[in-house]
Amino acid sequence: MSRFRAASALASGMSAASMTIVAAPAFAQEVAATPPSKQDLEIGIGDIVVTAQKRSENVQNVPIAISAVSSAYLESRGVDSIDKLGTIAPNMKIERAPGSKTVSQISIRGSVTINPAITWEPAVGLYMDGVYIAKAQGSIFDIADLERVEVLRGPQGTLYGRNALAGAVNLITRKPSGELGGTAEFTYGSFDEVKFRGVLDLPKLGIFSVKLSGQYRSRGGLIDIVPNPVPNVPAAQAPKVDEADTINSGSFMVQVRAELAENITADYTFDYSRSKQQPQLSQLLQVNENGDPRDIFDPNSPGYASGGAYFPLNLYTDPKRVTTASIDADVYEKTRSYGHALTLTGDFGGATVKSTTAYRNLKYSDGLDLDGSPLPVAYTQRITDYHAFSQELQVTGKAISDKLSYAAGAFYFTEKAETANPQSYFGGATDLDSEYGSHTKALALYTQLDYEFLQGLKLTLGARYTHERKDIRRFFRINYDAASGITSPLVVADIGYGDVPDAKYNSFTPAVTLGYELTDQVNVYARYAKGFKSGGFNGETNVFVAPTADCPSGATELCNPYKPETVDSYELGIKTKTFGNRLIFNVSAFRDEHKNMQLAIFTAGTGAASIVRNAGAARIQGLEFETVFHPFDALTLNGSLALLDPKYKRFMDLVNGVETNVADNRAFPHAPKVTASGGADLKVAQGDWGKLNLYADVSYVAKYYTYPYALATAAPSDQNAHTSQSKGRTIVNLRASLTQLPLLGAETELSLFVRNLTREASPTNFIDFGPSFGGMVAGYFPEPRTFGVTVGVKF
Repeated sequence: MSRFRAASALASGMSAASMTIVAAPAFAQEVAATPPSKQDLEIGIGDIVVTAQKRSENVQNVPIAISAVSSAYLESRGVDSIDKLGTIAPNMKIERAPGSKTVSQISIRGSVTINPAITWEPAVGLYMDGVYIAKAQGSIFDIADLERVEVLRGPQGTLYGRNALAGAVNLITRKPSGELGGTAEFTYGSFDEVKFRGVLDLPKLGIFSVKLSGQYRSRGGLIDIVPNPVPNVPAAQAPKVDEADTINSGSFMVQVRAELAENITADYTFDYSRSKQQPQLSQLLQVNENGDPRDIFDPNSPGYASGGAYFPLNLYTDPKRVTTASIDADVYEKTRSYGHALTLTGDFGGATVKSTTAYRNLKYSDGLDLDGSPLPVAYTQRITDYHAFSQELQVTGKAISDKLSYAAGAFYFTEKAETANPQSYFGGATDLDSEYGSHTKALALYTQLDYEFLQGLKLTLGARYTHERKDIRRFFRINYDAASGITSPLVVADIGYGDVPDAKYNSFTPAVTLGYELTDQVNVYARYAKGFKSGGFNGETNVFVAPTADCPSGATELCNPYKPETVDSYELGIKTKTFGNRLIFNVSAFRDEHKNMQLAIFTAGTGAASIVRNAGAARIQGLEFETVFHPFDALTLNGSLALLDPKYKRFMDLVNGVETNVADNRAFPHAPKVTASGGADLKVAQGDWGKLNLYADVSYVAKYYTYPYALATAAPSDQNAHTSQSKGRTIVNLRASLTQLPLLGAETELSLFVRNLTREASPTNFIDFGPSFGGMVAGYFPEPRTFGVTVGVKF
């Protein structure tokens, strides 16, 4: 039986979203009301085997907070991109960065990196088949054939290393089977959405097995761009688009497995993704009446084209999602990324040795009309070139009558990143060239030992030592600035590699876990883990002063790089599988003590940039509940609930020129206090003609802030966190699928779906430009309600 048919056989009883989700085969028999027998325990909800701790384990036996979803779940929900994974684990939230559809903001347990600049490090580690994807830019991409997704919550510094301070997301692709099989799928939906997806597994040829997979997706714009109603607007670049928020993306993957010997396997993967589309509209929500951008459009103001007119910016604000808009500049978003990975695995009896060598390359560019209005307020571009190489050598195995499990390894990583960031404001009254780049080298050694010293009682000890070294390049030139009287190019900073001392960091991240198997179906654990998120340079910095002995370049933020963020995490958990193997119920409680929390404070003075502030100290604690219930053969229910309580303990900021602890007056970004989700899979009917399944999923996110700004301000024009607060959202998705329809010897599928059934329309992200831009705030909305149909065939 091909693996595709095997997957279909599991699909009828699979579990649903947002918890420790496992694939569930159909019941072999009805479960009696009497206490469960051994046979009863072997039916019901099946298991997912994960490799979260670098070895294969039942997800319910792993003594950490981990959620996993199978390929059956991913296929039934049409999940084909990373940004659709945000509801599969409690206390995890994935947003698109403002103005982008390929840049992610991944938050786990209240830890997130807001700024997607290439010199910043994410708070969550993202891995594909064990290869680290290091940057937020380009991290939202299509994957056509995933086997499963694992989400590890809490610090994972021991086994996953750099920048897994909040957790890790593992994407595991399906490997070549050596059997002929495949799938082809076509989707058509609202806004002329078209998607082709295909997988082809080729028969084994000698020692080689090959699998090809890929997809193409296009969609018309969600916003119609209409002609500019304002005469004589000096556009940064003439608009070349008639719609915004389009999709045009494609990806493919080639996987080759070679069985070099009976105990040695080589896996080579080449993946390629690209997109060329219009970004989200930066919809102007408000402008503070006390602000000054209105005056920029007075025909007498410097830099404005002759014959201009006075147009108050407030005329173009709208708090509700619009369907038409007018912009004054060309907008675009283009990405191209690819990667090579070679994994050699040798099984030598008591030990398995694995070597993973990888290279990744990214080219990214965008052009954004940040004010989203017909007036030339803010236009920026970002052109990035990024390269990364990594090498990991790992040894795993068991010893002492299988009571001791061990993992040890070494990891080397190097990257080069360059970004050009030209900016134009107020009709060309301010024109800037901004560039920055960085080099990073990291080396780590790690080990983890698990020893079962009493029946069912296991102690896990882990540790990782990391050394990192970074340098920086910064170029900043003012080409024109009417307000400052600069009418010819002025180079403010030209700092090359080596002009400021390298930033060097050493970290030791231990972890201790005590797990106890109370019964075959109940496990409890207690865990301590330390997390580390690298420090570094703020490549965007616009803070320059006269050179001093301590800072010859005059770039204060480069001479004083921001500090690493660390967290001491304490966690208790219980995992249960009861009622005749029909119910999974897991609970975890955690308390994280953060030091030097890295926060991005967006500033808009001479150019848009962020300053980096180490907040000092913070405490984040919470509870997480996950469940799967399979009451009878035809129905699987699931649910999750997460409660989060974040609090700054120390947040030093300047108040009237004095360093003051403002911990009680600052917001936590992207940390909703409540998130919840639920789902149902219902097998309606089944026969020789095929099978009819219904799927329903709902996810809820409470209100949350998007910037660490003040909760109360002295003046109405000051940056206030409530201005860029999301009201939260409730998203309902439905799907009906006719599967296993016999057609010419193949299995055909027909599915109808609706996304965002209730038309949730509150902004999910923002840019707050601050008082220098008149309190201008732009919002970014979820996709509207959409419908579609999918036709597929498996053979």
